[in-house]
Amino acid sequence: MNTMRATDDQDHQPDEPRVMAGFNLSNLAYRAISEMIRDRRLKGGEQIVEARLADVLGISRTPLREALQRLEGEGLVRKFANRSYLVRSVDLAEYLHSLKVREILEAEAAALATGRISKELLAVVRHEIEELRASTTYHTASHWQSDDNLHGIYINHCGNPVIGELINALRVTTRLFEIAKLKDRLEPDSVEHLAILGALEVGDAKAARQAVTAHIRSLRDFALETVR
Repeated sequence: MNTMRATDDQDHQPDEPRVMAGFNLSNLAYRAISEMIRDRRLKGGEQIVEARLADVLGISRTPLREALQRLEGEGLVRKFANRSYLVRSVDLAEYLHSLKVREILEAEAAALATGRISKELLAVVRHEIEELRASTTYHTASHWQSDDNLHGIYINHCGNPVIGELINALRVTTRLFEIAKLKDRLEPDSVEHLAILGALEVGDAKAARQAVTAHIRSLRDFALETVR
């Protein structure tokens, strides 16, 4: 009996490393493609050529397809009848409509999160914004990361997971909009983010709601001015 059990264990042992390796490669592909979309190396409406992308990433098509399926679920790519994937394209109208809904939901989330966020976490986010603002070199990735962290603190602490899921889905949509001159948003974003933080730090729900509303409307105005 013991011999048979040992044999069975040995027969199944090699499967686990293979599964884990595939999972890790899929995660690697997911992160890499997400960054390519975020950094505009893969642009909205662009077809993803699996063979070429697999070669660039140094992986097989299986983990690549798993990553693309995950990105499809998140709304970053879309699959067509011929089974090819395209980076989702968001035009100005969809961007503005999404911002309007974000304005309503995020203002509510910020008000609900007031008093729920630790001072330590607020201090970390403030320090990150101030460092980004003081940097002499602009980095798109750092800008987006700071943006995610600021919005994330009240989305994740609003106490309403449905609101959080809706906002995160809308943020995927607005992130995909091809904003020109993103670097020009760094200073207004920083000032507006600090205003939101200030309201959260003093526990003023009304001020937090107003600061988030002002920020989202600023994004709308910037987009309208940029496309003129």
